[in-house]
Amino acid sequence: MPGDGSAARNTRARRGLRQGPLEHLSGARVRVQVWATDLWIPATDNLLRIEEAGLSDRVFPIHADARSLPFAEAFFDAVVCVDAYIYFGTDDLYLEYLHRFVRPTGQIGIVVPGFIQELRGPLPEHLKPFWAQECWTWHTVEWWRQLWSRTELVRVLRADSLPDSWRLWHKWKKARQAAGDDSPGLASDIQVLEAEGGQYMGFHRMIAEVVPG
Repeated sequence: MPGDGSAARNTRARRGLRQGPLEHLSGARVRVQVWATDLWIPATDNLLRIEEAGLSDRVFPIHADARSLPFAEAFFDAVVCVDAYIYFGTDDLYLEYLHRFVRPTGQIGIVVPGFIQELRGPLPEHLKPFWAQECWTWHTVEWWRQLWSRTELVRVLRADSLPDSWRLWHKWKKARQAAGDDSPGLASDIQVLEAEGGQYMGFHRMIAEVVPG
């Protein structure tokens, strides 16, 4: 789903579904309408942010679970999900559900935390202070590519690990700390990322085109 809603001449409005805590998507020369779908943040709270940004005519907040989406089939030109797909998308059947909402040749894109290499054997000692049960949903980019490709519902256009993503992750956590965030575990997360240095953890991105069926 292209991004900041900038208008383009002779370009129809394109519809996109956004899932997860994404502030905005950067793009150019395409006017978009966005259904900003979130389970954890009330739609009213998101509406206030949308109005502050002056985008209430093109971004529409929805409060919904990703497993029960209130949209018509083939409604969207694209779906983008950032930092949330691991909570539901590891289900072998989820892509079959999600792709129904995207028109043929439309695109699905995700960014997820994951492993640069698969964990084999016990959890590395230096990761234990960081670890939570949700981390068992993390996988390598090749694992994700195979999960989608084998369905033949989509054609994977790109699947890779974001360069130096652990550094950006570390920078974000340091910024939170500098802003006075005293969340439990934040300091230890920073220490783990510094010790880790991208050996195991990072972010993956994947973009796929819905195959006409």
